[in-house]
Amino acid sequence: MTSDSGFWDDTKKAQEISQELSDLQSDVTFFDRVSGELREHAELLSLMEEEKDKKERAGLVSELDAIEVEIASQEHALRFDGVHDKNNAIITIQAGAGGTDAQDWAEMLERMYLRFAEREKWQVVSLVRSPGEEAGIKHTTFEVKGKYAHGVLRGEHGVHRLVRQSPFNSDSLRQTSFARVEVMPSIPPKDMPVIDSSDLDIQTFRASGAGGQHVNKTDSAVRIKHIPTGIVTQCQNQRSQHQNKEYAMAHLLSKLQVLAEEQHVENMKELRGEIKEATWGNQIRSYVLHPYKQVKDHRSNVEVSDVESVLDGNLSPFL
Repeated sequence: MTSDSGFWDDTKKAQEISQELSDLQSDVTFFDRVSGELREHAELLSLMEEEKDKKERAGLVSELDAIEVEIASQEHALRFDGVHDKNNAIITIQAGAGGTDAQDWAEMLERMYLRFAEREKWQVVSLVRSPGEEAGIKHTTFEVKGKYAHGVLRGEHGVHRLVRQSPFNSDSLRQTSFARVEVMPSIPPKDMPVIDSSDLDIQTFRASGAGGQHVNKTDSAVRIKHIPTGIVTQCQNQRSQHQNKEYAMAHLLSKLQVLAEEQHVENMKELRGEIKEATWGNQIRSYVLHPYKQVKDHRSNVEVSDVESVLDGNLSPFL
């Protein structure tokens, strides 16, 4: 397809196909390398059985160890076998119970994921961001673009709890705050569900926050509600109303697609209208800054004492 003369006539479609080709080529290279290392692995084992010289044997053991590490690393990638694991991830962070502290906590989580994306050399596109009155943010939505981004980050979906001495309290009392993190896959256009336009309520409004002369003078922000389910998405950080609508619609369709898969339905009209919200208190992870320092994942029981490193984007112990 990429060798066709009119391949780049449709730039968007061409980019999608080129990305798919790149992923397939990467997979082929991956399996070629693994099979080659396994053959080398077998040859080294055979040589070790024959080798009597201690020095030579030690060298072979060292080579084997290096191959073991490489294969273990490659084996980890094979775990990403979910339907949407290779897709980009759309992350929404919503401040929960805890007032200003919760809004500050939501911004801390936002920074943590942005730093993680930076470490992975992934691209981030901001879709919507609503600042708090005193500090932090009420909510934010951004797309993380990178191979296996959704597969890597999907386990972050849930309620995150912070315990610390409040910087917004004159007595520096201990405060517990909550924020909800939602991780959705970005569905490619060819896989998106078809929905009836009459089921959509599309509104435009004036974007808030920084953005130059244009953003606050025109109704460029877009909010889309899927009436049967009540799911709402919005985007305000792109340059035009058209771009904001495109991102908001893509986010909505991703949510509906995942919901349809969870409910095992093929027709969007069959989706249940009531969408259960996450309730505060059933946190997946706790971040304690006072009276001691610890991050604990309540699903895997993994504990880390270096809280600052985690909040700076080092999520590897939990992912």
